[in-house]
Amino acid sequence: MSPPSKATTGAVDAAVEAFAAGEPVLVHDFTDREGEVDMVYPARSVEPADVATMRNDAGGLVCVALGSDVADAFELPFLADELDHPAAESDHLGYDERSSFSLSVNHRETYTGITDTDRALTITRLGEAASSPATTDFSASFRAPGHVHVLRAARDGLAERRGHTEMGIALATAADREPAAVVCEMLDDESGEALSRADARAYADRHDVPFVDGQDLLAALG
Repeated sequence: MSPPSKATTGAVDAAVEAFAAGEPVLVHDFTDREGEVDMVYPARSVEPADVATMRNDAGGLVCVALGSDVADAFELPFLADELDHPAAESDHLGYDERSSFSLSVNHRETYTGITDTDRALTITRLGEAASSPATTDFSASFRAPGHVHVLRAARDGLAERRGHTEMGIALATAADREPAAVVCEMLDDESGEALSRADARAYADRHDVPFVDGQDLLAALG
């Protein structure tokens, strides 16, 4: 692999700097994979207003990606492995070999779990738990099913899987943060499809949010 260009390094550095400061980043994966842009936050920094931004400006599914070691410490399975139903088969996926979905959870201090305040609480507490998994009693803090979907990152990270799950964890690691990142797909209100890379880039420029391509992240952090 050729060394990263100055432009590549600059985009990744800006993304890592924003993540370290608790701010969001827009991440495009790969045109030969999902071809989607996700809004990505460090989980521990998410506030109710950020959940509202993900609902209104992104529109996809709000998920929390956890590093593999953290997921192991919490005994979180891949959901498909736990479902004894033919619908759990994953060989239909066109973009990967398997889904990274684990349990969906609410923090036990939430009420319904779906409000911006409730989801922000669940997300930040997942981030806190990821910072000290050895001292966290996961089942005492969280209940399932809930309204925040947990994702398990591949054990070897970007070397094994090039998903937004792994890119979020790579950003967290580079930013010296706990291995917990919120990912939410950006959707297009008019077409009903994924927001185009160009439109996501324009959104990033309007809102002064760093934009980075998965290929650049892979080159710099993979």
